[in-house]
Order: sequence, then structure tokens, then C-alpha cells
Amino acid sequence: AEVSVDSSFGKPFVFNCVPQSGNRNFCLCATSNQEMKRWLEAMDRAAHPIHQNHVWEDVTLHNSSLPPLAIKEPECLGLLHQLDRSMDAWVQHYCILKDGCLYFYASIRSTQASGGLYLQGYRVSEQIHSFKESVIELKPPSEEFKTFYFCAENKTENQRWITALKTSIKKWLPLHQAIQDFMS
Repeated sequence: AEVSVDSSFGKPFVFNCVPQSGNRNFCLCATSNQEMKRWLEAMDRAAHPIHQNHVWEDVTLHNSSLPPLAIKEPECLGLLHQLDRSMDAWVQHYCILKDGCLYFYASIRSTQASGGLYLQGYRVSEQIHSFKESVIELKPPSEEFKTFYFCAENKTENQRWITALKTSIKKWLPLHQAIQDFMS
């Protein structure tokens, strides 16, 4: 959105907010010049955030551009079937788990990842699901995110993945917990 002062009304402290999409124009009025400036600055920051990459984002972007066997010291790797709810079918991926991120590849010969899933905050459990004996459930930290279901070739492989996923996720403590641990 674009925000700007509007003096066309002949009234003080009026400003506009015009979203990029759509054809609406929001005309707002503050109670003072200082309040209007605070609103303009806050809305401009929200509309044009300064994005600073975190080193971890850079690493995961780099890893996703690599072939699967080029990722150094993966925590787990192998074939996983992912439940695609839109088709009600299981889709096979070659997967690499590294530093709380699950990378998906079409095959072991792929040149780069076809997708990935950041696992911070996810809970891992074993569930029974229709015809599959047991599946790996990855439950998100909040309802706004999607729950994922995976299945390895057999129960032993499922257990290997569950253990690796739990261990990888635990490496990434939530910030508030890290601060509490530090203060203790």
C-alpha cells in the first residue's frame, strides 16, 4: 500500500492509504499532526518492511539448490511417501532432513529440491491412517499451518524418521524458551 498526506479536503491531519491490489482508497483522519506522522510512519513500515535475511535462511536456500547427496551431514535421508489430500494419494519423494528442514526431491538424481518444509515448532508422532499401518504425523504449532502425513517403506524406517525428526526439531528452541534457559 501507499500512504500519504491528503490536503484536498481542506481538513487537517487527513491521510490516505491506497492498497496496491483493488481500487479502494482509505481516507483517514488523526487528531493531531504528531499522531498523523506516527500513523504514516507505522503504516509505511508495515507496507514496506526491511527484509534482512537470517544466516539460517541463507543456508536453507543454498541447501535447496543442491542435489540431495551434496548436502553435508544430513540427519536423515531416504524415501518418504507424503499424503496429498487434494488427490487422496501418496506421493513419493526422496527426502533429506537437515537442521530442522525437510527437503523434497523428485528422485535421488534430482539437481535441486522441489520443495521444503521448515519444522520449527512442529510436533512429531506416529498415527494409524487408513490402509497404511502407521504414518508419521507432523503437526504444526498453530492451526493456520497444515498438518503433514508421511510414511516410509516400513515400520522400522518410520521409527528412524520419527527419531531423526524429533531430534532435528529440538535443536531449534523457540526464542522465548532459549531466553528463559539463558536466564536460568
